[in-house]
Amino acid sequence: MFFQHITLLFFSREPADTSARAQITQKDYSLRILSVGEILWDVFQDRESLGGAPLNFSASAHRLGNTVALMSAVGSDRRGTSAIQAILRLGLSTDFVQTVHNMGTGEATVKTDGDGNATFLIHRPAAFDAVDLDDVLISKVSRLHPDWIYFGTLAHSLQQGEHRLIRLIAALPGVRGFYDINLRDGHWNLSLVQRLSALASIVKLNETEAEILFRLTFPSVPFSLERFCLHWSSTYDIETLCITLGADGCAIYHQAKLEYFPGFRIDVADTVGAGDAFAAAFLHGLGWTMKDRAMFANALGAIVASRSGAIPSWTVDECRHLAACAPGESLKKSTL
Repeated sequence: MFFQHITLLFFSREPADTSARAQITQKDYSLRILSVGEILWDVFQDRESLGGAPLNFSASAHRLGNTVALMSAVGSDRRGTSAIQAILRLGLSTDFVQTVHNMGTGEATVKTDGDGNATFLIHRPAAFDAVDLDDVLISKVSRLHPDWIYFGTLAHSLQQGEHRLIRLIAALPGVRGFYDINLRDGHWNLSLVQRLSALASIVKLNETEAEILFRLTFPSVPFSLERFCLHWSSTYDIETLCITLGADGCAIYHQAKLEYFPGFRIDVADTVGAGDAFAAAFLHGLGWTMKDRAMFANALGAIVASRSGAIPSWTVDECRHLAACAPGESLKKSTL
């Protein structure tokens, strides 16, 4: 599980060292990021909230000061209209968000357990499956000169979605990939994840996903995170692997070294969107030390998990403040 209620979030297996975290400062440049994939509504028992990992990631990356373009589609329905309005309120452009008339806006039925952990029932096909990547759109995207393209598994689990992503990457020379695996039951297979991993410089997943992928690849070999990281990074030429470890913390595999980084004690509201925020903060920290990047990502993931909804309100100063706290320090929602 990704989080535990009133327990250590992103808690490390290594001793605390606050010296590096104190050096986290505002960046004097921003990344240009193209985020592609699903826009969908997370439908809880008592409410609906706009989400989808690429949108959640985009909102956080934009709020951190990066230039972000979101490519997706919504339906010509009430939820589609509401999604466009909400995206604009988040400060994101809808220039690359299409409206399709023969499919509904994406929807995921969400159930959370007593610890705030979420499971999703995603309804397909949906509008985000029907993005029309024609030559005009490719030319328009190319003029953005993105440094990074962020993508996940869900929107590329259908053949046309995967082909669309491959064509897009081929049209953007020099772009680097950030693959946020986010396995959803019924919407992935091993060969797809392998192919998508080969498109990325950075891959993010959780420990449960790492074990699932490793056991499918090596059914008779005992799982360890080190074995997984060594195999996955070397086989698919991945520069950095980010592994979230729930109550035990997060780990980063980079330059053949696996490191664990500490975290914070919070009251979990729900976990939806927390991993997406973690991904945005980790990419935002490009150029910092690995410890700074991981701690900043831990802090933003913790803040989002402490508040309801996939895209709650938060500030960069809150992130910096939390990242500077002692690992494992207890912070109530009122102090965030």
